[in-house]
Amino acid sequence: MTTIRQLLEEKGSDVWAIDPDDSVFNAVTEMSSKDVGGLLVMDGDKIVGIITERDYTRNVILKGKTSPETPVRDIMTANVICATSEQSIIDCLQIMTDQRIRHLPVVDDGQLVGMVSIGDLVKRIINDQKTTIEELQQKGS
Repeated sequence: MTTIRQLLEEKGSDVWAIDPDDSVFNAVTEMSSKDVGGLLVMDGDKIVGIITERDYTRNVILKGKTSPETPVRDIMTANVICATSEQSIIDCLQIMTDQRIRHLPVVDDGQLVGMVSIGDLVKRIINDQKTTIEELQQKGS
């Protein structure tokens, strides 16, 4: 079974982050430029939250706030659920489904080592299944 470590080795372990005192406007701009749906909110080396497109729509747009004046800390999700690199992609997909989240930071021994999205996991599962099907077809030939 594929682990998160294996996925990160292929995908890379880049993590995009923002400071909690930065503006929501800057966070959304960063998400757009990196083509990601969420950023970790970091205070130095410590994860203090995550900000996603969902946080923006629910806590800025729908509440009539302005993104240039609103700090990230005011709308971020502070309770960040994390995974370890030894967990399987299936386990992490289950966590993300149960918790209704789309981004999962990967932390080993208190150290941030990467982040995966639900899209990363689904893509890998599909590729793994495709490989299995091809192997079974070759054995059957």
